[in-house]
Amino acid sequence: MSRRLCGHGKIKNTDIDLVFLDINMPRLSGINMVKSMNQLPQIIFTTAYPEYAVEGFELEVLDYLLKPVPFERFVKAIEKARKKLGNTSEGSASFIMIKSDKRHYKVAHADIAFIQSMGDFIKIYFADKVLISSETLKNIEGQLPAGQFLRIHKSYLVSLAAVRYLDGNQVVTDRGTLPIGLTFKEALMRALDLGNS
Repeated sequence: MSRRLCGHGKIKNTDIDLVFLDINMPRLSGINMVKSMNQLPQIIFTTAYPEYAVEGFELEVLDYLLKPVPFERFVKAIEKARKKLGNTSEGSASFIMIKSDKRHYKVAHADIAFIQSMGDFIKIYFADKVLISSETLKNIEGQLPAGQFLRIHKSYLVSLAAVRYLDGNQVVTDRGTLPIGLTFKEALMRALDLGNS
């Protein structure tokens, strides 16, 4: 048995928190390996092929690192994993803590419609209010469940539950109409099961 297939068995049968997995491997690709497992640890794909990014997103992997991986990018992926695993160990928390105006607010995932980056700060839109925070959009994105929230533009992160419909290159929610960035559109279409539309 090859080391790769042996490793596959260890991942399936061992209590592992995080796996860095190459996509392009002989005999069993990283994508097929993930598809074959019922219960997954947190997966970070590492590959030299950017064209696999959308398929990686569909599998809800934690992150996607393009080789050669800059050290700063690797550190960010580890920090994202640490936060995600921290939430899991606490019973998959359904909220995040947001600092705003010297206070810390407990914000339920389900209450967020979308988040807008304004450069040095972000605006978090709820059904009836807006919260302003000095957090970065990237940091907040790393704390939210990937299957429920999606980056649709360099400046917007939207709750998929808040999406009412798509209008050309715009997402319409109850709280406003948001632009869809060209590089984010395919992932959004797949997330909404519109990949063939």
